[in-house]
Amino acid sequence: MASLKKWLDRRRNPWKGVFYDAFKRWKQENGPARLYDYKGLPTGAVVLDIGAFRGEWSDLILAAQPDCTIHAFEPHPGFARELREKYAGDTRVIVHECALGSAPGTLRLSDAGDASSSVAAHDRAFEAPIVSVESFFADHPLPRIDLAKINIEGGEYDLLPALVTTGQIAAITRLQVQFHLFEPGLAAARDDIRANLDKTHDCVWAYPFVWEEWQLRRG
Repeated sequence: MASLKKWLDRRRNPWKGVFYDAFKRWKQENGPARLYDYKGLPTGAVVLDIGAFRGEWSDLILAAQPDCTIHAFEPHPGFARELREKYAGDTRVIVHECALGSAPGTLRLSDAGDASSSVAAHDRAFEAPIVSVESFFADHPLPRIDLAKINIEGGEYDLLPALVTTGQIAAITRLQVQFHLFEPGLAAARDDIRANLDKTHDCVWAYPFVWEEWQLRRG
């Protein structure tokens, strides 16, 4: 039944083909093994978990490099509360109950668990604060960020250009991002962002609209 639904979706929305093709390769080539290879994280690593949800990814980082500091961003009030409770007393994980974006404000998010989004439409919704990239890094100077993971259900199209514009992107050694394809025009938006990332970083691997990784260019 799931395969039939995907076939029908692709037939009705041919622009989604790039995602379905990439996801097939992701499975065939064991993409998760690339994504979750964190053995090279240095001692004292500074990590951004942008879209922390319930902290599963942060747990992977803590297991790979116990001597690290993780800034976990989660705008969903329920999940942020769970994160604060989960990491209570663990000074390695700093929970920020907000979204990072290009400008301060309030974000109205559809409420769909780990797929909560400001782009995709769902029946329930909630509001969350947005902290601008410029303001956050002024308050939390991080001259070196060893790893940043971005999975924010469409918010990447606002956040990544802000990281580039402010120059903060140059502090990120390793960037993993999941772009989302909610509508045809987002393919061009991803291309524009990738063109700007290419000025400072090299794309190590990419499965379009599944996951991709960029590493800071040296020299």
